[in-house]
Amino acid sequence: MLHLLNLLAAISLLVWGTHIVRTGVLRVFGENLRQVLSKSFSNRASAVLAGLGVTTVVQSSTATCLIVASFVGKGLVATAPALAVMLGADMGSAVMTVVFSFDLSWLSPLLILVGVVMFVSQQNSGAGRIGRVLIGLGLITLALQLIVGATRPLTESPAVRALLVALPSDVMLDMVVGATLAVLSYSSLAIVLLVATLAAGGMVPSSVALGLVLGANLGSGLLALLATAQASPQIRRIPLGNLLFKAAGALIAMPLLPQAHVLLQQYVATVHQQVVVFHLGFNIAIALLFIAFTGLVARVVDRWLPPPAVGAGTQRPRHLDPSALATPSLAISCAAREALHQADVVETMLRGILPVIRHNDLVLAEQLRHMDDTVDELYSAIKFYLTQISREALSEREGRRWTDIVSFTINMEQIGDIIERVLQDVEDKKIRKNRSFSDAGMAEICQLHERLMANLRLGMSVFLDGHVRDAKKLLEEKARFRDLEHEYAASHIARLRDNTAQSIETSSLHLDLLSDLKRINSHLCSIAYPILESAGALSKTRIRHSQLAALPLDE
Repeated sequence: MLHLLNLLAAISLLVWGTHIVRTGVLRVFGENLRQVLSKSFSNRASAVLAGLGVTTVVQSSTATCLIVASFVGKGLVATAPALAVMLGADMGSAVMTVVFSFDLSWLSPLLILVGVVMFVSQQNSGAGRIGRVLIGLGLITLALQLIVGATRPLTESPAVRALLVALPSDVMLDMVVGATLAVLSYSSLAIVLLVATLAAGGMVPSSVALGLVLGANLGSGLLALLATAQASPQIRRIPLGNLLFKAAGALIAMPLLPQAHVLLQQYVATVHQQVVVFHLGFNIAIALLFIAFTGLVARVVDRWLPPPAVGAGTQRPRHLDPSALATPSLAISCAAREALHQADVVETMLRGILPVIRHNDLVLAEQLRHMDDTVDELYSAIKFYLTQISREALSEREGRRWTDIVSFTINMEQIGDIIERVLQDVEDKKIRKNRSFSDAGMAEICQLHERLMANLRLGMSVFLDGHVRDAKKLLEEKARFRDLEHEYAASHIARLRDNTAQSIETSSLHLDLLSDLKRINSHLCSIAYPILESAGALSKTRIRHSQLAALPLDE
């Protein structure tokens, strides 16, 4: 019983080690890995090489699949080149299996020692994150040694040997077991290494081990499909296409397993190496066989998973991909896109204010007011999504972006609330009482509204690109808008002195509307503060101390 417990603990350590390496690498290189992938879609060969390189670093074809699928979901890349990336990603995972199959017992204590020192001494820096990766690599090599040690006593047990002899030689059953283990462990790499170790120790016949390896590859494809089950149809295309390649490859390999077994025994020295080489050869063969069929499979999955029809449901959150939460940089990008979606709804509400005022359109006013519920729903969804992203997993730049998104969505939600109140006031004080603004007053409102729309578009640009120049320009608009509001309020008071009837009837609404538009503009200009603060372009106070000292103090 103790030996079995040691084996299970060693397997758990192996899975945990691969998880630490995967998450650690994504924290260190997440943004750069996305850039490498996004630039590699020019042709199939470069796409395959990019997938191989990124997955060799990340050690998880599933993580690569989630990144690539997000590109497809955003419409940044077509399905065919993304499938080519995945063929390379599967080869990258197999290459790392070969690397870890060597005797790295001398490397394990060194990696753990150096990694712990770097992680503890500089935990929140880039060096600390690299130390985390080194710890994971050390745990993987240590876990492999523990598995070898734990299986040796078990293989010597008569009961275990009798059980192994009684196992049916059923390739399909072996594949089901291998796929199940890969899904449960969230790592086909760990399962292939485990199977190789068990086969080398005699616990699993080498012929059964090959079937388990095929199953582990299928499990890797199923894992990505399950991880994106709740995502949009566009995102699910890549896991589905990749699984089709793996399934077709497994069907082709099944009748060839006996011949492959004989060839491996002839040309590969040890059973452990035979299993690992078979895994690598299988993924290379899939890439060579199916690289020419990426376009065909892409058309098939595009037809099976068409984009959703545009309708009322498009106002609901559509970019918050739960599967992206495992990749912090990718999740931040999803939240930013949803924040822009929220801003689009706010822009529709703001644009609609003027037609409501001009044409006394009660129906449009009610529709626009209901859109505030959508803005609130998107705000809540984005906020909850951001709380699920581990702040510790974010780089300093991503942490600032996290804060920018929170600030942006808060401002959009508050703007939506102000617009809803403005529309309600217009309904109650103007439309239902059949009143109208004076020509001069209406012209002032139109001019402020036009400036607001321009500032909203500039604010969205600042949020998207983060240019300091545009942020300064947006902040300068706050003073200009304030001066205009004061000027137009004074003009309205002058019209009241002239006893302009329309101005008298709508005086309260007019002044409230000017004030509300200024408040909306203040929220828009607040978008610039995080960018300017990060650039060190903000002063601590706007008060001039020399003039403050000259002011008389009240007793």
